[in-house]
Amino acid sequence: MKNPLASVSVLRGFAQASFVLALGLASCTEKKATPTPDPIPVAAETNSEARDYSSYTEMVWNDEFAGNAIDPAKWGYDTGGGGWGNNELEYYTTSAENSYINNGNLVIEAKRQAQGGRDYTSARMLTKGKQNFKYGRIDVRAKLPQGQGIWPAIWLLGSDIDQNNWPKCGEIDIMELRGQEPNKMLTTMHFANTSGTRSMKGSPDQVLPSGNFSDSFHTFSVVRSKDQMRFFLDGNPYFTFTPSDVNGGSYPFNNPFFMILNVAVGGDFLGPPSTSTSFPQRMEVDYVRYLQYK
Repeated sequence: MKNPLASVSVLRGFAQASFVLALGLASCTEKKATPTPDPIPVAAETNSEARDYSSYTEMVWNDEFAGNAIDPAKWGYDTGGGGWGNNELEYYTTSAENSYINNGNLVIEAKRQAQGGRDYTSARMLTKGKQNFKYGRIDVRAKLPQGQGIWPAIWLLGSDIDQNNWPKCGEIDIMELRGQEPNKMLTTMHFANTSGTRSMKGSPDQVLPSGNFSDSFHTFSVVRSKDQMRFFLDGNPYFTFTPSDVNGGSYPFNNPFFMILNVAVGGDFLGPPSTSTSFPQRMEVDYVRYLQYK
């Protein structure tokens, strides 16, 4: 005869096991039904959209050169000679004879002065390690020097130059001028081609309708947007550069860059000074401004 208590125990065990299995299945079903979290939204890059020149009204960084001395929190120096890759003839210094503030303007002065085995001195100032520029508008209002062999420049280099050597880091020449052609200026982009060596593309010379760039101040501007750079002289557009212009090479121009202001003497770009070149020669900078839109 069967033990009724044993039968009850078996039934209870079966019921408990079934309940545990049901719980387990419910748990598995619940985990599978948990929705996948939405991806974290990625914020749009500040000022990456291209807008009209006049839309850039918010001052991000500037130097009006209103004090009595160059601000070391904003500007550093490259110094020395060596030709700088262009067979230039000057020796760059930190001397107040070559860079100083005068009547609210920064003055970079090239002098016929022997130093460091060179016959000329000048200054090459830069914002490297102090201020980077990316998307937005940069304005530099300046009056330029002139004369055979005098080479003023307003330009930018990729801030990653210590990790990605030139030309891979990119170079933006906002303004260069051959002193023997004082009514013409040009803009040039330098970048690495598919083999890693330098390629370049520039604008046609911008020729003043009358007078020279040494006669009065002009405003040299670049508006940087994602995959586009537009260049302006006194607010008037004259050159646009996009990734299609690198012909398969690298396009580093969406990266941060730092600014350089300098006056070189001689070099492959324009040749040495002549006996008719007078010294000193000065580039005067009224202001540097970095603006963005709201």
